[in-house]
Amino acid sequence: MALTIRDAVERDEAAFRRLWAGYLAFYKTDVPEEVTAFTWARILDAGSRVSMRVAEEDGKVLGFAIHHYHESTWDIAPEGYLEDLFVDETARGKGIGRALIDDLVAISKRHGWRGIYWHTRHDNAGARRLYDSYVETDGHIRYRLQT
Repeated sequence: MALTIRDAVERDEAAFRRLWAGYLAFYKTDVPEEVTAFTWARILDAGSRVSMRVAEEDGKVLGFAIHHYHESTWDIAPEGYLEDLFVDETARGKGIGRALIDDLVAISKRHGWRGIYWHTRHDNAGARRLYDSYVETDGHIRYRLQT
C-alpha cells in the first residue's frame, strides 16, 4: 500500500500519543499531560491554527507534522511554521519526513503563505541532512526566555 498524507482525525489519538512520546524521548524532554491533551484538542479544533498532518501506510500512522501559520512583519503574506516533525524510528529512511515536508510546501502554496520555516537542534544530524536538501540554514540563533 502507498503512503498517504492526511489531516489527523480523532481515531489518530493513540498513534499521536505513541509518536509524541518518541519525539519527546528523542529530545530528552517532558511535556505535562495537560499540555499534550491541550495540543491534541487544538489539533482537532477546526478553529485553531494548529494542525497536524499524518503519514499513514497500511493503516499505521508512521509520522506527523504539526504546523501553523502566523502573520509576518516582513511580508504581506502569512508564514507557515513547522513546529514538530517526527517519524517513527522503525520507518526512518523511507522518505516519510520528506513526504510530510513536501505536503506542507503544497499547503503553503495553496494558502499563499510566503514560505515555511522550522528549527531543529544543531546536533540533529539525521534531520539536518533532510532539511539541508531543501534549503541552507539561514544562520539565525533562537533565544527562549521563560516568563
